[in-house]
Amino acid sequence: MVIEGRVYRFGDDVDTDQIVPGRYLELVRPEDIALHVMEGADPGFSARFVPGSVIVAGRNFGCGSSREHAPIGLRAAGVSCVVAESFGRIFYRNAINVGLPILKCDRIRSAVAEGDTVIVDLAAGTVSVPKRQEVLQGERPSDRVIRLLECGGLVNYVRERIGSGEAKPVPVE
Repeated sequence: MVIEGRVYRFGDDVDTDQIVPGRYLELVRPEDIALHVMEGADPGFSARFVPGSVIVAGRNFGCGSSREHAPIGLRAAGVSCVVAESFGRIFYRNAINVGLPILKCDRIRSAVAEGDTVIVDLAAGTVSVPKRQEVLQGERPSDRVIRLLECGGLVNYVRERIGSGEAKPVPVE
């Protein structure tokens, strides 16, 4: 899974309330949530964001609450990948569950500027920065995580496995 996109750069400790402010938690449709993504960190973000771009951040991206609105909103807005020096644990898992590609990569924030282009190779765990002719090694996701992301998240992964006969649905009584 290789992703190329323009960089939107953020700092450390971007919490879920900055990604999708709490006042929008009553929204349930992903396309409605997407209209407010990153509003707490950058109020004009959604108006100038180009779908297919990559968010680059420092340490502890997605810290805070366990709400799934944050990764759902990012994905619905067209964020192709989030690369950060580290992630909040629950955000990391929620992102995988909803099919939002993410990669942990030390030094990423200092290696790119707003507007740079990066090429993220999840299978290799690398981020290429063509402008600097530099390749950074990140923390490669497991094969299972890559498969979940390729399927578009956990629900699609399970549907695929049930459809192929690899897994059997559990009857609900």
